Amino acid sequence: MEKEIKDSLRELVKKREAAVKAGEVINDDLLGILVESNFKEIQEHGDHKNMGMSFEDVVDECKLFYLAGQETTSVLLVWTMFLLARYPNWQTKEREEVLQVFGDGKSDPDGPSHLKVVSPVTMILNEVLGLYPPIVLLARSLSKDMKLGKLSLPAGVVASIPTFLIHHDPEIWGEDALEFRPERFAEGVSKASKSQGTFLPFGGGPRICIGQNFALMEAKMAIVMILRRFWFELSPSYAHSPIAVITLRPQHGAHMILHKL
Repeated sequence: MEKEIKDSLRELVKKREAAVKAGEVINDDLLGILVESNFKEIQEHGDHKNMGMSFEDVVDECKLFYLAGQETTSVLLVWTMFLLARYPNWQTKEREEVLQVFGDGKSDPDGPSHLKVVSPVTMILNEVLGLYPPIVLLARSLSKDMKLGKLSLPAGVVASIPTFLIHHDPEIWGEDALEFRPERFAEGVSKASKSQGTFLPFGGGPRICIGQNFALMEAKMAIVMILRRFWFELSPSYAHSPIAVITLRPQHGAHMILHKL
């Protein structure tokens, strides 16, 4: 699978690089912008080995943006629709906010920024990320010996942080940790749990996901567009079976019935 993905991306990147070198402008997507920027960087500084990205670097960036960007945001949207279908009162609240802010006209690209910092949309997305974090386990490789509380960890050890278990821990989130309660985020993330630093859908600290703000903005835009157009409910054929395969996803899909508004 790894070989097939790399071979496929190599062909794609080669075509883009050839197009850029031929003077064709293909910068209307992420890969085009990346290849064009890299080509200009190398041109400006010559073929110095430390300038620009290698071909393999560009291929790796493509994999990173697809798996860490598109895949994670898409499963966030799936679980959001699933929970809003299960809790129609929250679907109504969220739709009311969306219609109040945006009306029923065309999407405003800056629209999500008009939503309140703490709003039904924001609270719901945070609650979904708490119950169904796209990445269920974070791993960090220690570059040097470290102390973590009473533990002494040697360099080279890989420390695993079980996001899914932390988010579901009643000692941290209360006895209703497994219930869908977006109101727990009514005062923001910092006051949602009994301990600081326990909400980790994007990791934490200096290595927190660089795409956090973009992913949340993207999710808000998608939810706004869906809620303005549809009322949705779970199909009787839906079978609840979350499974972690790189990301946490519904094993049998998330069958929905959409009603056009």
